[in-house]
Amino acid sequence: MKTETPDVLVIGLGAMGSATVYQLAKRGVKVVGIDRFTPPHTFGSTHGETRITRQAIGEGRQFVPLALRSHEIWREIEAKTGKHLLTQCGGLFIARAGSSSHMHGQADFLGKTIAAAEAFGIVHERLDAEAIRARFPQFSLQGDEVGYYEPGAGYVAPEDCVSAQLDLAQRLGADIRVNETVKEIVAAGARSRVVTDRSQYKARVTIVCAGAWIPQLVPSLATVLKVRRQVLYWFPVEGRMSYQSRDCPVFIWHWGSGPDDVFYGFPQVGEERVIKLASEQDIHETLPDDVNREVAAGESAKMHADHVAGKLRGIGATSVRAATCLYTNAPSANFVIGRLQSQPDTIVVSACSGHGFKHSAAIGEAVAQMAISGAEPDVLLPFSLEALERATSTA
Repeated sequence: MKTETPDVLVIGLGAMGSATVYQLAKRGVKVVGIDRFTPPHTFGSTHGETRITRQAIGEGRQFVPLALRSHEIWREIEAKTGKHLLTQCGGLFIARAGSSSHMHGQADFLGKTIAAAEAFGIVHERLDAEAIRARFPQFSLQGDEVGYYEPGAGYVAPEDCVSAQLDLAQRLGADIRVNETVKEIVAAGARSRVVTDRSQYKARVTIVCAGAWIPQLVPSLATVLKVRRQVLYWFPVEGRMSYQSRDCPVFIWHWGSGPDDVFYGFPQVGEERVIKLASEQDIHETLPDDVNREVAAGESAKMHADHVAGKLRGIGATSVRAATCLYTNAPSANFVIGRLQSQPDTIVVSACSGHGFKHSAAIGEAVAQMAISGAEPDVLLPFSLEALERATSTA
């Protein structure tokens, strides 16, 4: 089998991989990008029509520079491609006064979001229940809610972001190969050897952006990264209540103090009168090739009963469609981005822990800089494998 020797090989072309390939090609690097499917596709974590983006990040202030820079990059890509990728319809995050707001390993998600906004000078408002009701009648409140409203928040279109970046990368000379499956990544001297079902590669730098498949391709991370099935639901809008983006923001609603008492949603996208809603589960683990991709009617009914009924006005009880996606979680919902100690020519870019897409454009830029210079940019240091080791040793 012939061995190919590109400057950089990128494995996986979803959120992180497509951004990385584009940024490398933009800098004139000879890069090959491969994916086991044809991206954008529905088998990983980068699909579902919309992904929330927010500027103040309740998971930690270390994420904020990535979110802000990603917004700038998406606007740059929009100008180059004519595609609309980022909709800043505002974001509303609600919790009960005095209650915990659990999300992504944080017990005070709302408070940390507000603190991040204040630290970075991000425009925002703090709202009480009366103000939320007056501005957003879609939400049926108990009366003791408090809210954070961020006008710069909104959503990005994951499939369009991926295709736009891959299209630009190809125009700039990147070699994009689809339906090619990586069999193994082997330490082989100064350059790792990557064997696929079609070829063999020994790149100067190998970047693994394979999402839920990383635990299989990088066994040293298998005991740390946890893959979990998540479900997205689209429920019908009934009656006269408007959920269009001019009237309704993206939202994250902590309606109780328990870790499962939270769901999130989006305004109507396009002409179809439906809105996308979802919650998260962090208990049941799976493997990407074994996951149940069918969504049972009972799952939809439970989603509505637990989170939608009595909270959103004018939303029907039966979802019109549903889809599964995969979260690859690291401890404390952090990211994992760094060089493997046993294979320093290999950079791992995951896990994204369920909130990665909003940061992906900037992560791709920083990882490209890392691959070219050999130095890890300061913005990525909180996500290094050394940081992961510290987190697991103290867990």
